[in-house]
Amino acid sequence: MDLNHIFLFIAVISPLLVLARAWRPGGIFRGWRIAAIIVLGITSAAWLFFRENAGYVGGGAWFALLFLPAVGLRKASQLAAQGRYESARRLTALLHFLHPTAQLRDQLQLFQSLELRGRAVDQIEIEKVPQDRPSRLRNARVVVIFILLNVAAFCVELWRGALTNPATLHRLGALDFVAVINKGEFWRLFTALFLHYNLLHLVFNLFALYVLGPPLERTIGALRFAMCYVIAGIGSTGGVVLLTLLKIVRPAELVGASGCVMGIVGAWAGFLIRHRHVWQAKQRLLNILLIIAIQIVFDISTPQVSTSAHLCGLVTGFVIGLAVAPKRTSLSQSA
Repeated sequence: MDLNHIFLFIAVISPLLVLARAWRPGGIFRGWRIAAIIVLGITSAAWLFFRENAGYVGGGAWFALLFLPAVGLRKASQLAAQGRYESARRLTALLHFLHPTAQLRDQLQLFQSLELRGRAVDQIEIEKVPQDRPSRLRNARVVVIFILLNVAAFCVELWRGALTNPATLHRLGALDFVAVINKGEFWRLFTALFLHYNLLHLVFNLFALYVLGPPLERTIGALRFAMCYVIAGIGSTGGVVLLTLLKIVRPAELVGASGCVMGIVGAWAGFLIRHRHVWQAKQRLLNILLIIAIQIVFDISTPQVSTSAHLCGLVTGFVIGLAVAPKRTSLSQSA
């Protein structure tokens, strides 16, 4: 797994998702459709003419034409909600230059009007964002602990030189089928969850944990979340050992928290199925299924990734989500 491959995957999947969501009548979506098609065109051309760097080229186009406008539009709405109309107007004008959509044009005109007239934000209907938006990690202490543990383990890897010496990574606790079965080193089922091959591997896993973990912890509670993370991770590594023993997959040395992260995804699915009658549960379940589908496509297209570990973690997390989901809950706090 390398950065070029990841950017290439994003530059293909993200525009396709945008097209799927925005392909409906109405001028407000036209700019997003055009931007998505342009990103796909640039990525395809890069793949044909200089394949080795196609991911960087396509990723750059995606960042400029889709990611920046989406994030910037959200930020502009936050600035306007705080009464900072001039800053909101300037940001929207810059975004409109990169992404001339009807939505950004309307927002720009609105912010210009607000700036000139000096009206309070609640007198005009715009997208409102709370000024005191809490941190994503607020009331998510277990997520913070697991992030710190993974970072600490990576620091130990750097100190011991594990990134340049596979034998050192093995000694630190990487999952090894032979060591587990023949030598009884079952502790590797746990230690492998906190080790990573490189910084990119660590960053992507921790980013996924940062995005998916806090809402689930706030919804099911700290203890249940900790159980889900650890048990799903061990289910991931244990499942790989079992599948290797059954000769379904080939022996391979594995490390990483991705099995735990997929366990969180599975737990979300189980939780939402248990509470499928709650408001927005079905829509959020569809979002989770979309995440699973994208992950499977990524696994299949990336030889270095263990699909079996991810699926084992996903299934384990799903069972846990069904088992530990509170009888009564509200999804409002998990947004």
